[in-house]
Amino acid sequence: MNNVPNLSILGQDNSRLFENAAGSSPDKRALPPELAQHKAFSQVFQKDKLTIGLIAPFKGYPDSPMSTIEDLGETAALAEKLGFTALWLRDVPFYDPNFGDVGQGLDPFVTLGYLAAKTQNIALGTAGLVSPLREPIHIAKAAASAEVLTGGRFILGLSSGDRPVEYPAFKADFDNRAERFRESWDMIRTLTTQDFPRFDGTHYGNLSGNIDLIPKIPHRLPMVAIGRARQELSWLANTADGWIWHGVNPKDTAKIVNTLKELNQDGQWHPFGYANFVELSENPDEPARLYNNIYLRGGSKGLLEFWQQQKEQGLAHVTVNLKPTRRPAAETLQDLSENVLAKL
Repeated sequence: MNNVPNLSILGQDNSRLFENAAGSSPDKRALPPELAQHKAFSQVFQKDKLTIGLIAPFKGYPDSPMSTIEDLGETAALAEKLGFTALWLRDVPFYDPNFGDVGQGLDPFVTLGYLAAKTQNIALGTAGLVSPLREPIHIAKAAASAEVLTGGRFILGLSSGDRPVEYPAFKADFDNRAERFRESWDMIRTLTTQDFPRFDGTHYGNLSGNIDLIPKIPHRLPMVAIGRARQELSWLANTADGWIWHGVNPKDTAKIVNTLKELNQDGQWHPFGYANFVELSENPDEPARLYNNIYLRGGSKGLLEFWQQQKEQGLAHVTVNLKPTRRPAAETLQDLSENVLAKL
């Protein structure tokens, strides 16, 4: 096995945020009716169940910042066949050697269109678009288009961005990304829910009700926060339809879920998930070990036990990044399907 890379840039101790969380109690809230009927969202977030999604390119590439992509569509189709619930695409405009990873290396919306043509039912999502570096009108247009063309298979995940080196290239302010993230979120929600929308922007534009965004979608577009996005927990518990974090200490999962429940004011379920880098061992009995609260190494049985415990704590979804895994893609996905998904 290769050595665990330095993930200190991602790993973090968030335990103090939840020190005063009360003990967990059964959560009887349900998804909002619109989201409960949404094909992708209701597939990814199911009450009292833990689902597994894959982050593109859906295979290992431990020695390179970018994977080969000639089998991207084939691997996506296999993931769907084997029972994974979602395919997630990252938004990485540039290669920053300090991070050493560019995700799938392709534009997320172009790639999403390609994957939509290669699959039939699996959920497709962004995890997440760096909204402070994109015009919210363009995001809304692309998101609505993806939702219509996929027949309800799209989930819009937005992030605030965590790579300061990218911001000067866009002539954007890294320090105000939190407020711009919120404004972008509000504008996208307005554009995708209102006819001839009105909106007064501070960082973005104004809408005076004289123009309309096309295409229209007949329901609410699912929107999830990816990462903390520098937002208050109360915002994540009420505004975001769901939250997918990273760097979570597994001992804190139940506290996080319960804190979100306590802060929630609309009486509806806002599910919580997180990301894991996964190195899948050839030995299925190898116990799972977690490094930097994000890098998970072990055999399929070990991973199953780890995630079963997290399921009991209220975790709803895991986005799996297979970058550290050295095994072939088809073999890796088959092992996870037979020994994790089928038993989780």
